[in-house]
Amino acid sequence: MLSSDALTLCLAIDRLTQVESNHYAIWVLESPFPGGYAHHDRLWDSQMAKLWESWQQFFSLRELPQVPHVPSAYVPQFHLDDLLDRVAPAADTTGNTGRLMQGLGVSLWEWLFDGPIRQTLDRSLGMAIGQNRPLRLRLEIRPPELIILPWEIMQPQAGCPALSLGPQVLFSRTASAVEPLPEAELDSSLRILLVLGQDDPGTAGGADNVLQLPQEAEALKQLLELSASRLSYQGASPVVCQVQTLIEPDAKTLLKALETGYFNVFFYAGHGVPAPDGGLLFLRQGGSLSGTELAQGLARNGIRLAVFNTCWGAQPDLQQQRVIPRSSLAEVLLHHGVPAVLAMRDSIADHEALSFIQVLARGLAERQPVAQAVALARQHLLTAYHFNHTAWTLPVLYQHPQFEGHLLHEVGLAVTQLPGQELPSTQSVVLRCLNNPSRLWRLYDGYLRVGRLPDNDLVILEPWVSGQHAEIFSRTQFEKGVPEVCYYLRDMSRNGSYYCEGDSWKLVHRGEVPLVLGTALRFGSQDGELMEFTLEGSPKSPPPC
Repeated sequence: MLSSDALTLCLAIDRLTQVESNHYAIWVLESPFPGGYAHHDRLWDSQMAKLWESWQQFFSLRELPQVPHVPSAYVPQFHLDDLLDRVAPAADTTGNTGRLMQGLGVSLWEWLFDGPIRQTLDRSLGMAIGQNRPLRLRLEIRPPELIILPWEIMQPQAGCPALSLGPQVLFSRTASAVEPLPEAELDSSLRILLVLGQDDPGTAGGADNVLQLPQEAEALKQLLELSASRLSYQGASPVVCQVQTLIEPDAKTLLKALETGYFNVFFYAGHGVPAPDGGLLFLRQGGSLSGTELAQGLARNGIRLAVFNTCWGAQPDLQQQRVIPRSSLAEVLLHHGVPAVLAMRDSIADHEALSFIQVLARGLAERQPVAQAVALARQHLLTAYHFNHTAWTLPVLYQHPQFEGHLLHEVGLAVTQLPGQELPSTQSVVLRCLNNPSRLWRLYDGYLRVGRLPDNDLVILEPWVSGQHAEIFSRTQFEKGVPEVCYYLRDMSRNGSYYCEGDSWKLVHRGEVPLVLGTALRFGSQDGELMEFTLEGSPKSPPPC
């Protein structure tokens, strides 16, 4: 289901007055029904302030101010026990951290969804469930001191999942004071620009780090590509994922790659710090790039989703313990026209980030809305690292109010070329049966799955063929900055696949090899059905090998 089929509920939070105050207004900017445009006033009282302060003492890795600015002091353990017992008495089995996580989540939910706002939410959820559609919930937080709160952990009551975990609710943050998005068509493949910057400016100049970065880049590239194809859920129709890597580039090289206009996803892994103009990314030793500078290259060159594995990408900067408005990397990119930005609220460990990215890439390749893919990856973090660990609370997704959430168009229903079907006049890359050339299978969106199971594009019922045997896919390589489409055979089977090279058959087993037009193929055995990778309409090749 496309996210355009989702119902939308958009809420905004702002101060009631221009002066510093603990009184806030909450109102509905967009509702799925006419009577849902409610308004409600709320006070951020000392109890909420104390609970937030306690949460920071347990979970925050960065020294943050007391938010909002109300008098509070260290909360003694006995007072914290009383408070959490009142808010979330059923959470005691996980210890203080689990109770605190749940306690703040319930308190944030009760603070936001109160009075008429709660009524609008309940009716919106009822409509979504009744129509079998997701509810797209977007939250605009205008007071800068409230941005740093982990709104992603909101849950209606103890024992219930957080709203950001989906799947009924697709949660993200947003901003309304942004420029309109230009019209853009949905893509057929994921084209990712992967940038590895300095890991740590204090040590990145060492020889060990220089030697490790290419291996890290290649490992991350393979993780993204495999997550988008081989690791996709059974029965789904994954898309081709193409990744180009840049290792410690200077700003000019990075912007030149973006200006090709080829990529739709930008991924950065490296060191970053908060700064007034959208944070600071350390690309290489002696070379950094601000969020404002990066935003220009991303927004005007077709990037639809920007993902940052860097510290505090979703956190605003501080000046004299005051939060600077619109200073976080995620907010700056959104205001400059990037449709979706995913950044981390605090510091995240490398193994946590890799685990998150793997599930995220798989969800995107399955054509899920960005918010749904993020929710599934967040669920994975919660399961792998436990509820009372901050890992699942760290990713923060911002989406432009006009962005409906999808990067890729829906897969066509007809993916297999049947014998006798009339072919289009233009040539396409196909896999053709040499013994019966009228039988051929086209590579839709540059992708073809081969195996015994009926959900494959090419179904071969030979006994030596595995259920999900192999796949042929396209990948864009860059030669001197010029993109060139290349094709590969990736084997995932028990018995392997065979390709003819020269005058002999070669075996590829649980690996991949490049394919050129005219290559003969057999799957599972040298006695298997003879196939040819070729162009539609090309003359029949002589028997190979």
